[in-house]
Amino acid sequence: MLAGSLSVVLVDMTLPIFMGKLVSLMSAPDPTTALAAQTTGLWIMLVVVLIVRPFLQFADTAIRLNALIPGVTTLIRWQSHWHVVRQSLLFFQKDFSGRIANRVLQTAHSLRESVILAIRGVLYFFSWGILTLILISGFNWRLSLPTLIWLLAYVAFLRFFVPRLCELAKQSADADSMVTARVVDTYSNILTVKLFARIVDEDAYVREVMDEHQVASALHMRMETRFELTLRMLNALLLASTAVIGVSLWKQGLISTSQLVVALPLVWQITNMASYIASSSASIFEGIGTVQSGIETIAVPHALIDDTAAKPIKVTQGEIRFEQVTFAYDVGKHVLNNIDLTVHPGERIGLIGRSGAGKSTLVNLLLRFFDIDQGRITIDGQDIRHITQESLRTQIGLVTQDTSLLHRSIADNIRYGRPQATQADIETAARQAQAHDFIMQLRDWNGREGYQAHVGERGVKLSGGQRQRVAIARVILKDAPILLLDEATSALDSEIEASIQEQLVGLMDGKTVIAIAHRLSTIAHMDRLIVLDQGQIVEQGTHHELLQKNGLYAALWQYQSGGFLADALPEGMSRIQ
Repeated sequence: MLAGSLSVVLVDMTLPIFMGKLVSLMSAPDPTTALAAQTTGLWIMLVVVLIVRPFLQFADTAIRLNALIPGVTTLIRWQSHWHVVRQSLLFFQKDFSGRIANRVLQTAHSLRESVILAIRGVLYFFSWGILTLILISGFNWRLSLPTLIWLLAYVAFLRFFVPRLCELAKQSADADSMVTARVVDTYSNILTVKLFARIVDEDAYVREVMDEHQVASALHMRMETRFELTLRMLNALLLASTAVIGVSLWKQGLISTSQLVVALPLVWQITNMASYIASSSASIFEGIGTVQSGIETIAVPHALIDDTAAKPIKVTQGEIRFEQVTFAYDVGKHVLNNIDLTVHPGERIGLIGRSGAGKSTLVNLLLRFFDIDQGRITIDGQDIRHITQESLRTQIGLVTQDTSLLHRSIADNIRYGRPQATQADIETAARQAQAHDFIMQLRDWNGREGYQAHVGERGVKLSGGQRQRVAIARVILKDAPILLLDEATSALDSEIEASIQEQLVGLMDGKTVIAIAHRLSTIAHMDRLIVLDQGQIVEQGTHHELLQKNGLYAALWQYQSGGFLADALPEGMSRIQ
């Protein structure tokens, strides 16, 4: 595009020269002789006007429309998405997903448009200005003075306005992005909004950032107005001063009529291009501001990366060790303190404790969603910090309490556990998860049925229990040697839970299992129970051993078995969820 734009500039520069030659021929004492002498040059100019110039303009347009606009946009979006999707879980937890997506999509468009406008406008303009200065200074140096002064003034003008416009555009883009984030947040949680009758509050929540965006946009546009007004004054001075000096020099016989005819269109084109840049500047600077704002979100270094010498994990037995593990989400606020725990190959353990005791954190650390502060975690003797994250997670199956599904078909969601699985494999896993019957009755808004029916965003077309069963089918299909269950059956009714519990028992065979459940009856049959409190292991043993200890676990069991918490808990022990 750079080459195409420069070619168009050079060809366009020949048009005023062509006009000057025509005026010179028309004013010649013997037009016939003069025309005969310039025949070759005139034919060349005719070829340039009829063939060369249209071809170069077409090539310039074709490059922009067929290569840059579709290709560059997709390339930038792909690179941005590739980088963002590899960010740590914490990256997404700290921001709105709608805001991140908005930045990825808008940054590509804004970067493309800013660069195209800059090349086609600014580069064309400066190239034209410099060539004009060189050409008319050859006629008479006085004639080039207005252009030279104007160019210097224009550089100073840009130096003053561009930083201010960029900063205001960036503030406007930030405010616009926040509007998108809040609107998406409201729409994504529309059920909660309606259940609590908080539409008016949501109006205020969104209107607040819309007002902020309006203020930021108004400040940006005021500066844009000053920019255009100043530029138009500079343009008027350039055109008027060039005409006055040109006529004066012509009157004194220092330049010819044809030279004056060449100079004035060249200068006129400079003012036209400067006006074009002024009219496009809002888009250019808004685009630059959007790009700057987007880069602050997108171009964040990955916080959780694989070691340079990381290798794929090899799980032969499934032994898990937590060795002196300490972790804090915030500095000074430890969630886990010096955890020492060994889960033997094929052992099934249950994690128990109050909310905030560190149960889910322990699972997240095993999956390496976060890096521990002290100690180490190993699987079959391999430190998980020195193995690739992708290979680690392929060896672990996880069913969580808050299950979300992809906005795709049921089959695609189950196949996510094993991409190469056949339809028969998918249906077998669904049957084991007690999901096949309800799947066969599904029909989506486009008439797709059964396993081809789509589930909606995050699976909203399904009930909580149905989503949970699809998620369990996905993990069954994955068949990983390590299985993590975080309230895996909490969304199921008693009848379905009892049925799935039988399937889960079969699924656990030969696997190392870590299960979290607030309903102790669902994990009482585990080989070993680990009781966490304030980030430390306070009890461990089988269900019967812990009941005999008459400690925290016994108190919780008595409470859930029909006792009263006030009577069941030891003195000073707080209520749990």
